[in-house]
Amino acid sequence: MTTITSPTATIDPFAPGVPASAWQFLNHLNPLTKIAAVMPAIVLLVFVRDMMTPLIFIALAYVLILTGTRITGKIAALLFLAVPLGIVAVGFGFSLWVDAASVDATAPFLQIGGWTLFTGALQVGCASALRITAILALALIGGLTTTGPDLARAGIQQLHIPYRIGYTALAAYRFVPRFSYELSVIRAAHRVRGHHRGRGPFAAIARGWGYIVPLLASAIRHAERVALAMDARAFGAYPTRTERHIVPFRTRDVVFIVAFIAASAVIFALTYPWLAV
Repeated sequence: MTTITSPTATIDPFAPGVPASAWQFLNHLNPLTKIAAVMPAIVLLVFVRDMMTPLIFIALAYVLILTGTRITGKIAALLFLAVPLGIVAVGFGFSLWVDAASVDATAPFLQIGGWTLFTGALQVGCASALRITAILALALIGGLTTTGPDLARAGIQQLHIPYRIGYTALAAYRFVPRFSYELSVIRAAHRVRGHHRGRGPFAAIARGWGYIVPLLASAIRHAERVALAMDARAFGAYPTRTERHIVPFRTRDVVFIVAFIAASAVIFALTYPWLAV
């Protein structure tokens, strides 16, 4: 028996995923909770200049992610490969922009001809890279455990964002995987018909140029269908709408916000990074 999977069933971002287990507590928190908890620390991290404070927040974010959600291969590669490589690359890149005259009292780290990279410049670059990484790691607490539809629904239900804006965002979010699927179909159709075969950059440009018109036509057709569907459901006709999916704000959300803000305050109080250079 052959099963035919429709495009909508294949790419629908609103379809329920695999239920998270009880120990994956980050997945059971309200999306707004994970934003409200980390936002004070993210704002204050912009102004710190030491390396210890970002390192502690990176460790804290990693502990929460590793213990509070399911770790897939992609997430593991991001956390343990992409992030460390990014710290090294960004830190070295920032160190090249540091004024040598301000750090020439430190020991040389690298010399190429008449150019010298001082350890002070490297420390400044690493501090900047760690600060950016700490902000990214805190953002990943919610980013890895929150879906776009749930975030939009939470904004409508808890922040009372007008549903005209929230559901429009949901519709736009659904366009992205739809376009990805349409692009794969167009590529397969072009391969079957033998369009723009060959290798090299010019063949790749020709293939990419051939995708534009059919993808644009598909986008217009899909936008028309979405507009007709929303109009048929009287979208925007009433000041409020009922909710099919409820994203609750529970006691656990309050506890997480208070605990994370308290932990952040303790970290900043112990390291006191405001005067660090």
